[in-house]
Amino acid sequence: MFDINKILRPNIKKLVPYSSARDEFKGEASVYLDANENAFGSPLDTAYNRYPDPLQYKVKKRLSEIKGVPPRNIFLGNGSDEAIDVLFRSFCNPGVDNVILVPPTYGMYEVSANINDIETRKVLLTEDYQLNLEGIAEAIDEHTKMIFICSPNNPTGNSINREDVETLLTNFKGLVVVDEAYINFSRQKTFIQELTEYANLVVLQTLSKAWGLAGLRVGMAFASEEIIEVLNKVKPPYNVNEASQQLALEALGNIETVNNWIKETLTQRDKLVLQLKNFDFVLDIYPSDANFILVKTTGAKDIYNHLVQQGIIIRDRSKVELCEGCLRITIGTPAENELLINALKIINEPEKSTFY
Repeated sequence: MFDINKILRPNIKKLVPYSSARDEFKGEASVYLDANENAFGSPLDTAYNRYPDPLQYKVKKRLSEIKGVPPRNIFLGNGSDEAIDVLFRSFCNPGVDNVILVPPTYGMYEVSANINDIETRKVLLTEDYQLNLEGIAEAIDEHTKMIFICSPNNPTGNSINREDVETLLTNFKGLVVVDEAYINFSRQKTFIQELTEYANLVVLQTLSKAWGLAGLRVGMAFASEEIIEVLNKVKPPYNVNEASQQLALEALGNIETVNNWIKETLTQRDKLVLQLKNFDFVLDIYPSDANFILVKTTGAKDIYNHLVQQGIIIRDRSKVELCEGCLRITIGTPAENELLINALKIINEPEKSTFY
């Protein structure tokens, strides 16, 4: 049985959170003289002289309608990276505790762990990029607080077997953090639907990918009410700025547009895969549930450099374990994908190529 008090840091249990002016007064008033703000406004067309809602209630209410979970089960952060960092600061004792990572995976888990002086225990994915459950079980000890699983996974693009994640949720006494940054492009259903079944589940999502709001930095964590209460206690008081809240709320009213973009992205992904298969330097293209593909090639570094010279930027993942020789390519617009293919055709012409 999961018990949050057994994994919560002792100092966080006793923490009295900062009480901001907007925490102490909730509602509408005609005169605000409580937060030492500039009463005259902002030197902008839109006034940002007032502090934002520290708990972003309007945005959470709209997300609640879309995701089908109560606002009390939603945490909003300055990107998903803030949620990751707050999880470390809430549940992991520096220099004592550890977390399990399953590379190749999103690199920020390890960076955040290192910042917080938390040991990372790495259990490589299998050759088909699935969880090594036996290896994870062997790596866990009494100081293991969290397991991070990215699904669909970055940089491999595949979804992790749902049954394997459920096995961890059932048997692990710490938090299982499922990062679903790319879930909008996936055939699998979100783990948000399982929050009532697993008290130790934390699901991360973002508005940076399918929603096209990477510049706003709005990330989401979904979890039990008691976990969300901890995250809200630890976070900075005004962690999501007013402009991001207003624009996110406006964007969340345009679901039809986003759904059309998702469909077009998947169509372009399938088309790009078929085109890339015609190139001799492409050895394999791994199945993807994301808005990118992982492509194994005969000369990743040289191909990357060639594309840079053409003004086309992809990611060289060839130095990542289990991704040797691989390039990660984000799905672009039809015009961008055409430019990519035309640039790669130059490489594929034997008389002009140096990649063999």
